Parts: sequence; structure tokens; C-alpha cells
Amino acid sequence: MNSEKNPKNFGHIKSFVSHRAHMTPSQRDAFERLMPVWGLPYQDHTLDLEATFKRQAPTILEIGFGMGETTLKIAQARPEDNFLGVEVFPSGVGALLKRIEEHQVENIRIIQHDAVEVLRDMILPATLAGVHIYFPDPWPKKRHHKRRLIQPPFVQLLASRLAPGGYIHCATDWENYAEQMLEVLSQSPLLTNQHDGFAPRPDYRPQTKFETRGLRLGHGVWDLIFTRNQHPNPDTLILEK
Repeated sequence: MNSEKNPKNFGHIKSFVSHRAHMTPSQRDAFERLMPVWGLPYQDHTLDLEATFKRQAPTILEIGFGMGETTLKIAQARPEDNFLGVEVFPSGVGALLKRIEEHQVENIRIIQHDAVEVLRDMILPATLAGVHIYFPDPWPKKRHHKRRLIQPPFVQLLASRLAPGGYIHCATDWENYAEQMLEVLSQSPLLTNQHDGFAPRPDYRPQTKFETRGLRLGHGVWDLIFTRNQHPNPDTLILEK
């Protein structure tokens, strides 16, 4: 799908660049063998989550899972939940598929596609139990801030896909982006902050090696946790499909 010309694109500016396509031989092998098993193709119609996971269980969407280390650990710790990971870079997809096979985890599915289009076209409103967005590209230069994923239109779309009581959990190590996330999430009429400002890191989000190193060097990490409330007029959202 050419999202630049798609009229349903709502002016969406992609928050990633697509040139990072290098894969190691083991990642490529895992991608080719296991994507047909654990992967889902992007499609322009909604996904049946119960059929996809072969069970009825709360589904957590993770956007931009990187190499999948955190995704795997959370899925292992929460076997009662389904995890749908969305990532555009094939190296990360291959890495997570390799982890899934090595650890024999069965509650993860992967879509390699733009998360905005996946949310818009494949996820029914009020169906997700949670969303994880960990360390998205901060686009630190001011002229690139428009490329940041957490923007008001995207948050409206994201919130509309959460079931009442479902949560959005974001984490970033860029203070300026953390402040923008807090402002944008707080402005959504569908979301309620579960803390007074930023949240402590919940036990289910493991601390990565990169994060541990940064904290040791004095760098900050900011978590935000918002839940979907009982807003009476969700149909007024401008980004409903």
C-alpha cells in the first residue's frame, strides 16, 4: 500500500526510515523459516484476534519491538496474555522470531508493517487490553519532531482501539520526548493518567542492558501509563476507520 497517496492516511508522517535493512545470516534464516509460522501479513481488513492466537485472551500490542528482547521476557512472564508485535525492520523481526523458537514461546505474533496502518486497518475499536511503546525513535532535532510517533492524531487512534480499562505504557530516555508524550497523552479525552505525571517502571517491563548502562551514566528514563476511560462519545474521534 502506498501510504503517501492513501486518502485514509490522515496526513500521517512515518516515524521511521526504511534503509536499516541489514540482517545477519541467523536473522535471515529465522525470518524465512518462521515468519510463515508466527508472522501475519498486513491486510486492509480487521484481524480476528481469537482466531489469530487460537484462544480468547487479553491482547497487548507492542509497537516497535526492536530486537525483541523485552517482548520475549514480558510474554514469558505473562503467559495468560497474547502479544502482537509490530516492527518495520526485518533484522528485528528475524531476531524476535529466533528468540521465539529458542525459548518455545507461543503467545507472540508479529506483523512487519507500519504500526499506524496496522492500527487503523487491522485492529477493531475497543479490543486491545494494552499497548507498549518502548524507546521509540526520539528524532532529537527540532525540525524532525514532526516525525515522532506520539502525536495527537496517532494517540486518538491508539486510544480508540483500547477496551475501557486498557492501558498505554510508553517509555523513553529522551526527556524532551517524555515531556511531549506526557502533554499529548494528557490531552486525549479517552485517556486517564494513572500517576501524577510520570510513572515508576512497572515490574513487568524489564530493564534492558542499554537502559542499565544509561542509568549508570546518569541518564534518565521516563515511563508513562495511561488507561482508557469511559468517555461517552468515542465515535467522535477523527481517526476511526
